[in-house]
Amino acid sequence: MTQTPGRRGFLLGGAVLGAGALVSACTSNEPAAQPSAAAAAATTEAAAGGNDQPGTQVTIGFSAPAADHGWIAAIAKNAEAAAKQYSDVVFKPVEPTNDINQQISAVESLIQAKVDVLVLLPNDGQQLNQVARQAMDAGIPVVNLDRVFPDKLSYRTWIGGDNYGMGVAAGHYIGKTLKEKGVSNPVIVEIQGIATLPLTQDRSKGFADALKSYGFSVTAKQDAQFTVESGTEVAANLLQAHKKIDAIWNHDDDQGIGVLAAVKEAGRSEFIMVGGAGSANAMREIQSGSGVLAATVTYSPTMASSAIKLARLIAQGKGMSDLTENQVPQSITLASETVTKDNVATYLPLGFES
Repeated sequence: MTQTPGRRGFLLGGAVLGAGALVSACTSNEPAAQPSAAAAAATTEAAAGGNDQPGTQVTIGFSAPAADHGWIAAIAKNAEAAAKQYSDVVFKPVEPTNDINQQISAVESLIQAKVDVLVLLPNDGQQLNQVARQAMDAGIPVVNLDRVFPDKLSYRTWIGGDNYGMGVAAGHYIGKTLKEKGVSNPVIVEIQGIATLPLTQDRSKGFADALKSYGFSVTAKQDAQFTVESGTEVAANLLQAHKKIDAIWNHDDDQGIGVLAAVKEAGRSEFIMVGGAGSANAMREIQSGSGVLAATVTYSPTMASSAIKLARLIAQGKGMSDLTENQVPQSITLASETVTKDNVATYLPLGFES
């Protein structure tokens, strides 16, 4: 989960002073005097908002795929909302598109406009690699969001989710739950997104690796293309092929709407299901406890908010709070967290609408 300003200072707020800064230098054998609680609180409060204070005005260019998927739509909304938090940010988005050539042209227009920094979620990292490199060569730092460019010279900083970690989280939840139920030789079904994508392959590998630690393996898997329609069709086929299932992991909560519709249509309820990405729809379903969906593992679009914050800091020559280094790190991988009925109320505000 990506922390927001005011909730925890370590992410992108102002620099937080270490303990040594709160203690005066000591040259004798006497213990150093500790500051009063009031003084310490005042120091922390003054430091906490440092990076959020208005600074040099910067123009942030933004490009992402078309919002025809709940997660992608949330990416754009979060980016815009984060930019609006700062009076020193001019947010310059280009028309979202799923056409590779159109996105390349859009990014070229941002380069020509000489934006100060560029946040770019490419339709395809390989195919957008060259135009991202053009931006970097033109002196425009690129914050590569989620789908990574193969050439590290094409971006200043990458921030994204942990696809392998998603699989691990789902595998551990399913493995532990089935072990606690005393299930042996379980039938475990995996519904992927797009099987050919590296991100999907990472998710599947993490899932298989985690299940292996419990002595389990995937019985059957099929991809559903990240769409509701395919989710319904694929789930219906798998339910028909397997008269008894112990667990299902569906990689994507958007396509999960279709998966759950197929489950309901089939009247099946003998298994547990884990979703993926952390949509608000899935979280409400988990909260209700009325169906098979027991958990979802996060891949939060709040990463777009953090990408904008990182872009602002990079353009202003600032580093991240609570880190000693003066510059923003080159790579930031967000953790994938498991949302269940026990903690769903905490995560629901961060969920996106499918």
